[in-house]
Amino acid sequence: MAPLHPPKVEIFDPAARVNIDPKGIRREVEEYREEPFGLYVARPTPGRAQFHYLESWLVPGLGLRFTDFWFSPGHERDQDFYLDVVRVRRDGPRWVATDLYVDLVLKDKLSVRVIDTDELLEALAAGLVTAEEAEYALETTYAAVEGLAAHGYDLAAWLSTRDITLTWRRHP
Repeated sequence: MAPLHPPKVEIFDPAARVNIDPKGIRREVEEYREEPFGLYVARPTPGRAQFHYLESWLVPGLGLRFTDFWFSPGHERDQDFYLDVVRVRRDGPRWVATDLYVDLVLKDKLSVRVIDTDELLEALAAGLVTAEEAEYALETTYAAVEGLAAHGYDLAAWLSTRDITLTWRRHP
């Protein structure tokens, strides 16, 4: 289990073409794309051994960040998409995402696994999140699991019922 920490806040700034990670490090972004339902981000991940590139969609209406990691050889994981439970707000042209600990690991069309609820509950007990935020995180998780399960864990099929189409680059 990860050490107890406050919720991680990440800033996405399409105008400046940067992503500011929770530690305040500015990362250059190759592509931002805004759609009515959310924000697409594609960027290299220098300094990361496990993966060398990531693509994410922030979808505020679902309270989720969908990520496709491009894993480096020898670091592959048995997943297709990683879903973070987040609260997203706009700050002028910037998008601000607060990670609420709980994550879902999706094997598209096969299964979904919920992880890190223990981190959420520890953060709640320590006063790092409010009861309202914890309830939001759990309700968001339940809704995602129910939506995916009802569509055979097919991400595109579930999202199509919400008029959301996520587009991705092809891994090289």
